[in-house]
Amino acid sequence: MLFICVFAFVKVNAQTKQDAPKVYKKRVLETTEVDFLTSYYSQDGDNAAVSGGIGSESLTDVTGTFVVSMPLNDDDILTIDAGISAYTSASSSNINPFDGDNADPFQASSGASNSDLWFNLTGSYTHSSDDRNDIWSTKLAISSEYDYFSVGVGGSYTKLFNQKNTEVSVHGNVYIDSWKLLYPIELRSANIEDGEDGEDKDDFNLDKATITGNANYTPSFVPLDGTARNSYSVGFGFSQILHKNVQGSLALDFVKQDGLLSTPFQRVYFSDVADSFVENFQLADDIERLPDSRFKVAVGGRLNWYLNEIVTLRTFYRYYSDDWGISSNTASIEIPVKITDKFTLYPSYRYYNQTAADYFKPSQTALSTDEYYTSDYDLSKFTANQFGFGVSYTDIFAKAHIRNFGLKSIDLKFYQYDRDTSFSSSIITAGFKFVMD
Repeated sequence: MLFICVFAFVKVNAQTKQDAPKVYKKRVLETTEVDFLTSYYSQDGDNAAVSGGIGSESLTDVTGTFVVSMPLNDDDILTIDAGISAYTSASSSNINPFDGDNADPFQASSGASNSDLWFNLTGSYTHSSDDRNDIWSTKLAISSEYDYFSVGVGGSYTKLFNQKNTEVSVHGNVYIDSWKLLYPIELRSANIEDGEDGEDKDDFNLDKATITGNANYTPSFVPLDGTARNSYSVGFGFSQILHKNVQGSLALDFVKQDGLLSTPFQRVYFSDVADSFVENFQLADDIERLPDSRFKVAVGGRLNWYLNEIVTLRTFYRYYSDDWGISSNTASIEIPVKITDKFTLYPSYRYYNQTAADYFKPSQTALSTDEYYTSDYDLSKFTANQFGFGVSYTDIFAKAHIRNFGLKSIDLKFYQYDRDTSFSSSIITAGFKFVMD
C-alpha cells in the first residue's frame, strides 16, 4: 500500500512538472562581447627611488588589452582578459647607470633595464541563479615581467533582494608573487660573487672604476632573504537604491601582505656614511629595507544622483590606513553630460592626500643604524590633484560592423595628475566595445 501511494505521488508530481508552463528566462549575456582597451601613459619627476630619491622619474608606457565575454548558456559567462604593456623608463634604466657615458641620475642609461614588457592573462567564470538574485564568480590570473611573476585566484558572491533594490557582496583574492632579485649594479659588483645573481656583472667592474668622494667604498650590503610576496584580500560591499534617481554604495576592504615587500633595486643613501661617486652618479649605501608584513584597510562610499535626462552626478570617497603609518583620503566627482542620444561628455576631478610611511627617509637622511628605510616618494607625504575629461559614443543597435561584430560603444578619456612634489603624469585611454551578431 505504501509503495502504491509513493508511486502515485511521484507520477502525479512528474506530470504536474511536465504540464507546468515554461517560464521565460532572459540570458545574463545575450551574445559574445569583445572589448579592446588601449592607453598611453607618461610621467616625470625628480625623485626616482632607483637612485635614492633623486633623479629622473621619466617613464612612458603603452598598453593593449582584449577582453572577451562569452555566454556559455543562459546563466554562465566565461571572460578572458589578455593584456600587454610595454614601457621605457629613465628611472629603472639606472639600475645600471654605468653602461654608457657620463652616468647621471637625471639621465637615462641605455642598459637592458631601460625597457620591459608586462603580460597578463585572466580567466573568470560567472554563474547567476534562475531569478538573477544570486551571482557567483571565480577567477585565475597570471602576470609576468622581467623581474616579477604573479599568480592569483579569487572569487565573489553577490546577493540581490528587495526587488533588486538592495545588493550585498563579498569577494576575496590571493596572489602568490615572486621576485627576481635584481640589485643595483655597484652592490652586485662589490658584494656578490660570480655566478650569484651575476646579471650584468661584466658590464661594470667596481675595481676598475674611478671613485670620487669617499674612495674607500665598502657598503655593508646583505642580500635579501627570500623572493616571495603573498597578498590576501577580502572585501564587502553594500548597494542600495535610495530613490528612483539616487543610488548609494559602501565598500570595506582588508589586505594582508607577507614576504618580500622591499624593491631590490631601489637605492638608499645614509647621512652617516661618506658619499662615493662614479662620474656623476652616487653609489648606493644600501637598498630599500621594509618590514616583511603589511596590513591595509580601506572604507569608502559612492553616491550617484540622476539629476535629469542630461546630467548625472557621481561622487566617491575613501579612507585608507595601514600599519606602516600611511593614512589617506580620496574624493572624486564625475559629471556625465549627455549631449545627444549617442554622445556623452565626462568631466571629472579627483583629490588625494596621504601621510608618510614611518620608514620614509628623503635622500641622505636615513641612518645606517636604522632597521627600515626607503626613499620611495610613493611612500612620502603628499597631496595630489587629477583632472579628467572624456567622451563616449554609444549605439545600442551596433550598426557599424567589422565582419560579424557590431560596434556598440567608443570611450576616449584623458587624465592629468599632479602631486605637490615634482611628480606629474598624464594618460590617454581608449576603449572599443563590439558585440557579435
